Amino acid sequence: MMAIPTYEECMLPLMKIAEDGKEHLFREATDALINQFNLTEKEKQELLPSGSAFVINNRIGWARTYLTKAGLLLKTKRGYFRISEEGKKLLQKEPAFINTKMLKEYDAFNEFQTTKETDNSENNKTEHNIQQSITPHELLESGYLSIKNELADELLSTIKNISPSKFEKLVIDLLVKMGYGGSIKEAATVVGKSGDEGIDGIIKEDKLGLDVIYIQAKKWDSGTIGRPEIQKFAGALLGKKAKKGIFITTSTFTNEAKKYVTDIDAKIILLDGKQLTELMIENNLGVSTQDVYTIKRIDSDYFEEN
Repeated sequence: MMAIPTYEECMLPLMKIAEDGKEHLFREATDALINQFNLTEKEKQELLPSGSAFVINNRIGWARTYLTKAGLLLKTKRGYFRISEEGKKLLQKEPAFINTKMLKEYDAFNEFQTTKETDNSENNKTEHNIQQSITPHELLESGYLSIKNELADELLSTIKNISPSKFEKLVIDLLVKMGYGGSIKEAATVVGKSGDEGIDGIIKEDKLGLDVIYIQAKKWDSGTIGRPEIQKFAGALLGKKAKKGIFITTSTFTNEAKKYVTDIDAKIILLDGKQLTELMIENNLGVSTQDVYTIKRIDSDYFEEN
């Protein structure tokens, strides 16, 4: 069993698939490599942070791109490739591995690869090694994820400083943004008196109001929400003859609290501070767009012959 290979670790196995000189369908080659790497199902299904592609498929794709740019592989027709004469010569040397440094021996690759290896400092070496272990997509998405996590931390800190009544309204606003009920006026009600029988808000589950969901919103700066708090909320639902509730907090829940909601008849969803900020960012509540970077790819359909 091995961890998900880096895109450099995918290079030699991909070349060996093409070693027979035949034309290969890249999709089939990718499936063959995934099986060869003996990855777990979890590793096979691991996605990039954006969820746009599987990590292993992305890395094999970049391995092909780099090998093609170096002239070791050739694209024949859409989705197909084969080995080049230069590629055959390289494999005849029986290399133990292929990496980006080796590809820089080819002029074609140097024209494509504008970043240069520097050995002036240990920091530069470390940064270079990190960059060589992941694809450009992963590097970009890693940066995006860092910015997103920083935003989530700042957002949670901001939420903890607002009033309890504002927090209750924030929770209602979020659920409406997520599609519960329609408009704020028609879909939701903030009870107005914190802890009113353990209920802070009520929201329609759908636009017609066929069912309602009761909400408890706890703005805690520290500590965790334990089972007793969830039991009180479950009791409040029982008093309303309700079976659906959402308990949202800026804090976290104990394992006992999480287990309790799985053992009762009422359907209670627990959302902690981290999940709350993720949903706010996803639904553009309390945040605004600062920058947009558009990544484009070839539109293969455009180039299809009629």
